[in-house]
Amino acid sequence: MTGISRTSADLDPRRRRILFRAWHRGIREMDLILGQFAEAELSALSDIELDELEIIMGEEDNDLVKWIIGEKPVPEHYQTPMFTRIAAYRPDFERLPEEMK
Repeated sequence: MTGISRTSADLDPRRRRILFRAWHRGIREMDLILGQFAEAELSALSDIELDELEIIMGEEDNDLVKWIIGEKPVPEHYQTPMFTRIAAYRPDFERLPEEMK
């Protein structure tokens, strides 16, 4: 089960796919970070920002987590405003169902 609380009914097909992919990652930490980030930001992102988000989401989850928590340096090509926004995003753990806490 995901922590998704947003409906995708009002989203175009591309944003629906991104939202689904954001909540269905390889590891729980990235589900929470990317899933809640997508719920909060997706409808307002421009096409260029969506392109960048999809590129970032194409990376391996283990690498993304290490970059976000500072365990490994962020590659230069990801030192962008979009990556900074994602890395700064803090999931709201209070919204999660008990079985996910």
